[in-house]
Amino acid sequence: MTTALVRLDPVHLDLEPLGPHFGAVVHGLDLTTATDEQIVALRAALVERKVLFLRDQTLTETSQVELGRRIGELTTSHPVVGGLDEAHPEVYALDSADNGFADVWHTDVTFMKRPPLGSILRPVVLPPSGGDTNWADAQLAYDSLATPVQQLADQLTAVHDGTREFGYYLAQRRGGKGNVWDGETVTRLDPVEHPVVRVHPETGRKGIFVNPGFTSHIAGVSEHESRAILDLLYAHLTKPEHVVRHRWRLGDVALWDNRSTAHYANRDYGTQRRVMHRITLRGDIPRGPQG
Repeated sequence: MTTALVRLDPVHLDLEPLGPHFGAVVHGLDLTTATDEQIVALRAALVERKVLFLRDQTLTETSQVELGRRIGELTTSHPVVGGLDEAHPEVYALDSADNGFADVWHTDVTFMKRPPLGSILRPVVLPPSGGDTNWADAQLAYDSLATPVQQLADQLTAVHDGTREFGYYLAQRRGGKGNVWDGETVTRLDPVEHPVVRVHPETGRKGIFVNPGFTSHIAGVSEHESRAILDLLYAHLTKPEHVVRHRWRLGDVALWDNRSTAHYANRDYGTQRRVMHRITLRGDIPRGPQG
């Protein structure tokens, strides 16, 4: 007796592109009831469009974690900062009342050997105005570099260091004992090296992989040369044509590919409170054009 193979048609999401190749709003998808096929399509769209936005969602801390587990393997909240509570160790609460700002261009947790694959963010408390978040397309930025600059960047390695942002927090607020990250408890923030140009493990596309938040310098060159190269790459990465900006409202959810983007949260809301809950997906070790 032969067994008939049932082939499922691929799910086509209703995407509203925000640019020719970068960013999209996903319409008509409820993340709490999405089918497995829709989740597969969502993850594929994430790799292709790099940052996705969904409106009018009803996620809680628990269902946000459940969603993350359907898309990939979750990390703890952060290498250094504790989770929201004992029931949600995966949730990183960015609370402006507790210095939870992200007003510098950065790619999440690049100061670890294995940065997150991606992040899922939702607002919990929003100011009356302000607090938008911007994302930059690192692959488009690389593609639009002049060829000689691409060739230079392809050969370079950069040092990433989380001490400036999180060293004090680890020492003073966590007593020198952070969270488990990549199977080990974080007790110190040693600088790590990553390629300046990252090759995306799923698409093979190249993208700029340095950021002002965590990159300290280019390895193997002088301080003056390092600063000049990084300033050039930062200015190019954040050109307006490489950036999409999202104005938050409650019920929004954003997903982004940490391997091909950088982001910046506007701190333009004065003393008003802004609280965001983020989870991150376990990633791989960044690889560059040199292997």
